[in-house]
Amino acid sequence: MRSIAIPSSVKKLMDAASRPNDTNIDLIKTNYKKLLKGEPEVSIVIPAYNEEKNILATLCALSASETNRSVEIVVVNNNSKDRTEELVTASGVTCVKESIQGITAARNAGLKAAKGKYIINADADTIYPADWVELMVAPLANNENISLCYGRFSFIPTGVTGRLTYFFYEYIADALRYRNKFFKEEAVNVYGFNSAFRREQGIKVNGFEHPEGSNEDGWLALKLRNEGFGKLHYVTNIKALVWTTDRRIQMDGGLLKGLTKRFKRIVLGKGEKHEGL
Repeated sequence: MRSIAIPSSVKKLMDAASRPNDTNIDLIKTNYKKLLKGEPEVSIVIPAYNEEKNILATLCALSASETNRSVEIVVVNNNSKDRTEELVTASGVTCVKESIQGITAARNAGLKAAKGKYIINADADTIYPADWVELMVAPLANNENISLCYGRFSFIPTGVTGRLTYFFYEYIADALRYRNKFFKEEAVNVYGFNSAFRREQGIKVNGFEHPEGSNEDGWLALKLRNEGFGKLHYVTNIKALVWTTDRRIQMDGGLLKGLTKRFKRIVLGKGEKHEGL
């Protein structure tokens, strides 16, 4: 079951990491050395643009992942003008640069730099639970007929919309995702901050390149499935649920405008068919 309130562990992590200091950086560095056990099997790729206020919280969470797999973290600095790259590098995490502005170019740069067999897409404003890596990768490792995994998420409010409102909104969104999965187009359920696929297959379908008017994350899922690499898999385990800020909704003009836009597109069929929900 979803939580109405933001878990205290998530709050504590975001609060502490919002004030960069040597303690946070040293903790990430120590945990990351334990996570990366030689040649990586899994690569977590994080595009970043001016994320100095968020990136340490995300890295703190990811570096504490609980898995027996060797995991590398690759942050793509997409022309940040703040201390994003400085903080990532100080934490001992790989940071590559991409001068072409935009999420598609950044994700493709991360895919090119990654060494793992499995790629997990993450974002710099999201908190990931300890079991997330294992729960996202295991279906791919255990079933060759799965081409991509995608998961669930809850919102961390940054504007006027409160958690109680988002709590109910998230259940409505869950219902729409099941509708898409069984009756419409499942690829619209896939978000770039919470999905995983095989690197080799991603490269074969030309990475995150997509037609104008569509999104890079859902389009990748569509390409992988349509090229015969396997079905999409919805990871519903509550232990894999991630917490992300609501800035995407704020960019849409707030929850009401964003919900209206999504309703018209997903339910009424108006607008771009393959854009993420």
